[in-house]
Amino acid sequence: MSTLQGIGRAAGVLLHPTSLPSGKLDADAYRWIDWLAEAGIKVWQMLPLGVPLVGFSPYQCASAFAVNPGLFGGEGLGVRGTAQPQSFDLWYATQKHWVEDYALFMVLKQQFSGHEWHEWPQAYRSHSPGALFQTRSDYAEELAVIIHSQYDYWLQWQQLRAYAAQKGVALFGDMPIFVAYDSADVWAHPERFLLDATGAPTFVTGVPPDYFSATGQRWGNPHYNWEYMQAENYLWWKQRLQYHFEFFDLVRIDHFRGLAASWMIPASEETAMNGEWENVPGDAMLTSIQAEMGEIPLVAEDLGVITPDVTALRDKYGLPGMSVLQFGFDHYEDNPHKPQNVRENTVYYTGTHDNDTLLGWFAGLDEEMQLHVMQVLDISDPAELTDAMLDTILGSKALLAVIPMQDLLRLGVEGRMNVPGTAYGNWRWRFDWGNVPDTLASELHDKLQGHQRNERESESNTTR
Repeated sequence: MSTLQGIGRAAGVLLHPTSLPSGKLDADAYRWIDWLAEAGIKVWQMLPLGVPLVGFSPYQCASAFAVNPGLFGGEGLGVRGTAQPQSFDLWYATQKHWVEDYALFMVLKQQFSGHEWHEWPQAYRSHSPGALFQTRSDYAEELAVIIHSQYDYWLQWQQLRAYAAQKGVALFGDMPIFVAYDSADVWAHPERFLLDATGAPTFVTGVPPDYFSATGQRWGNPHYNWEYMQAENYLWWKQRLQYHFEFFDLVRIDHFRGLAASWMIPASEETAMNGEWENVPGDAMLTSIQAEMGEIPLVAEDLGVITPDVTALRDKYGLPGMSVLQFGFDHYEDNPHKPQNVRENTVYYTGTHDNDTLLGWFAGLDEEMQLHVMQVLDISDPAELTDAMLDTILGSKALLAVIPMQDLLRLGVEGRMNVPGTAYGNWRWRFDWGNVPDTLASELHDKLQGHQRNERESESNTTR
């Protein structure tokens, strides 16, 4: 059964918590869930919750497990959900495997003026037992604060998740496939990554040259040591997924194709040009995870140039894929983003966090392409673009249609969340409650109800 069938045919909104008016998971988060429920929206999708290393990007984080303290107000959320508080001891027993390393990593990072771990003194780079014992002794209070804070954030989230469930709103998270080199995961367990004797990566991640980039993209994350991962029966992956599922009803794996094969770039290369594909045991890993955890509520981010092996891996485990309507206006009839080609087991977006807003995207097209888009959408006025795009994804076969909040607010390029390949000015957009039209929730509700009626009528006519 598809992951999405448990939710049913639904609409979702993409909004990272930092885009809430306060930028935090405070009272605004509860008000937001109320608004989604009023609008008939069943899914709240967001970006990764991790601790950003540099700037605001949630895709380069200090830990594959820890959540960003900046998302939580000092006063906490308050006990508004229906979840009963869990004991710290129980949480700690199940999360000790990462939270101790994370706390120690953050304390050492502060001690060494924020430098990356490979720049620390040798004793700390190489986990000298004596040096780490002394740090645990000298900074016992600071370590305890970090560990208890992560528990507190988890507990606050359980209250929020219970409240969302009560309102009929599922939470949809995002998990980067790779981790940052300067992270607690790599520092604490270098054996899980392809590093040399000095701790430096031997190969780094990225994608090869394509139509969009003559030199490809060199992301720089270390590659996994899959031989070691297999030897420990994918323990780290299972722990990571289990913790994500304590936060979310659905989890998107970013760059899913990396579980079929990864582009291996020698660390000495400055671009992604001179790499090669290497097969990855993603099939064996997913089999092991499914055997232990049962059905896994994952969504495969399968955008870009996708080869048959990636599609086969996605479909073998019944994982939903993704389509983006902004990509659906070329002249290739087999384009998977065109409405007529979108499968049922799909999350269909007007655009993602990496796309411009609908209005920004349309304004950036040349006149000929704008006319083509309007012709395909069967509209005569550019002012109709947003509604036509929304109606297209909502009327498609896709079980889940997701719209960025910026598109619901009819924002232009000023609402863009991220421009891939740029380092500054991203991840900062926020909305203001005063800019949300009073009638928007009811209008959305009516639109969704209209699509549901049309679908029922279509099914009725088909069965006659």
